[in-house]
Amino acid sequence: MTLPAYINPQMVLSGIIFLAVVLLAEAAFLWWRDTYGSRRRVSRRMALIEKGASSAEIITALRRQTTDVSKSLLPSVITYLDSRLSQAGVRMSAQRMLTLMSVVTVLIGFLFPVLGGISGQIRSPSAVLLLLLFAAGIGLVLPVLWLNYAAAKRLKLLEAQFPTALDVLVRGLRAGYPINSALELVVQELPDPLSSELGLVLAEMNYGYALRDALANLANRVQTPDLNMFVVSVSIQTETGGSLADILDGLSKVIRDRAAMVLKVRALASEGKMTGSLLTALPVLTFISVFTKDPSFYLDKVDDPWFMPGVLGVLFMYVLGVVIMRRMIAIKV
Repeated sequence: MTLPAYINPQMVLSGIIFLAVVLLAEAAFLWWRDTYGSRRRVSRRMALIEKGASSAEIITALRRQTTDVSKSLLPSVITYLDSRLSQAGVRMSAQRMLTLMSVVTVLIGFLFPVLGGISGQIRSPSAVLLLLLFAAGIGLVLPVLWLNYAAAKRLKLLEAQFPTALDVLVRGLRAGYPINSALELVVQELPDPLSSELGLVLAEMNYGYALRDALANLANRVQTPDLNMFVVSVSIQTETGGSLADILDGLSKVIRDRAAMVLKVRALASEGKMTGSLLTALPVLTFISVFTKDPSFYLDKVDDPWFMPGVLGVLFMYVLGVVIMRRMIAIKV
């Protein structure tokens, strides 16, 4: 049987191959979803309970390592890293992460000139400064950019889950559950990251913490306005009395209205935020990529008397620009 003249056999074969690839990709996705997707929807606390872990073991597994700021040489840096690591859900301590970043920076500063064959060109203060900037860009700036991105992504997901968690909590309280059992119900119904955070609250309460202290620890870890309002509401109700279900029901409506306003503000400010993110990351990524591919592009100019003032001026303008952009796009609702 011959095909009509207006039908191209090559196009028919390409279409069949395309459909086969699409069906194969869909089958692979469905297999992955049925096999591993359900596992990812189970919170870490529920998985630990299934294994028979005790409250102390659950606290140890869920709570990330913290650093004593009073004993650190850079308390402001440790405080910042500790906050962002908690928000990103990374269990590593701030002291350890800072140590790893410093070690990577030092190793790159020593090994890159040898591996790149540019040891002979690192002979002036300007060249050393350029090498330090390159090493710091990889070892310090890139991890911080990734950490900020991971923290922002996790907080956005947590804020999206929180109104639903309040609704489940209100239904549990109105059904006659005590606050502990209602929180347990929320942990069972919702996926991570909110499930693990509330699961840690339950583990701390089972270990002996008061409800107010466990919720205060939650607020310190997450540091979002919605959770702060929730913690304050529960703390006030424990002291003054009243219907906690009615209080949380009203709080849920306030948070949903606020979330609608936040989404509108984010939509209006999305272009500025994206521009700010790109202008923050692109100079660092461009410098690292060019210096990695062709170090002589910069090192051939290090002996110029204007090179060092130019580098310092660019650094000052970059930092100033980042600060100004962050203040411009930091719209609080």
